[in-house]
Amino acid sequence: MKILIVDDDHDLLALVGFALRQAGYVVVDAGDFAAAMRVFLAESPDLAVLDINLPGGSGFAICEAIRTRSRIPVMMLTVRGEEEDVVRALELGADDYLTKPFSPRTLLARVKALLRRAGIEAGGAMAAGDLALDLEAHSLRIADAEPLRLTKLETRLLQILIANAGHVVGTERLLTHVWGHRGSGDRQLLKQLVRRLRQKIEADPAEPRYLQTEPGAGYRLVG
Repeated sequence: MKILIVDDDHDLLALVGFALRQAGYVVVDAGDFAAAMRVFLAESPDLAVLDINLPGGSGFAICEAIRTRSRIPVMMLTVRGEEEDVVRALELGADDYLTKPFSPRTLLARVKALLRRAGIEAGGAMAAGDLALDLEAHSLRIADAEPLRLTKLETRLLQILIANAGHVVGTERLLTHVWGHRGSGDRQLLKQLVRRLRQKIEADPAEPRYLQTEPGAGYRLVG
């Protein structure tokens, strides 16, 4: 389950992103209008959380653009909570709104409610080719073989790779998703985690079929 968060407050992006990742979601974010549109088109998120006031445009414009392409749930954020903003957001197709300041716990509850109303289940299973990941059981099934037990970190790494199957996922993005808000992160930790995971899922870890390295860029999962 992939969620797009758009806000020009980088501290808020980090806080909300961490809370959503801890709850098991894949998070992509942007800090302005142009970046938000690029990320939306590239990532195809399942839900969008949009601040109204943004550099280069507005959350209203992003909501309107999303609605020409998709029916994903959209939540608007505002510091004012004025009726005119709420009415305009709903008229443009937003599904909910939340007034700043808010707690990550409140946002998480509203996100879960939106996904339920949209008939989208959070958690559960994800799949790519031969690989089927059970997020709740922390297990991976490869084709018809018996499920493999995974650690929490291995599950989180596979979650973001499966969500982006066939595409390179950058090292910093992987570090943020697996370990949370870590600044520049620790690339050696990621290398060790990838090595352990390959020992479990690859017939020949030295020549990986599924979890491939893209030198200087990150990792790619091929199902």
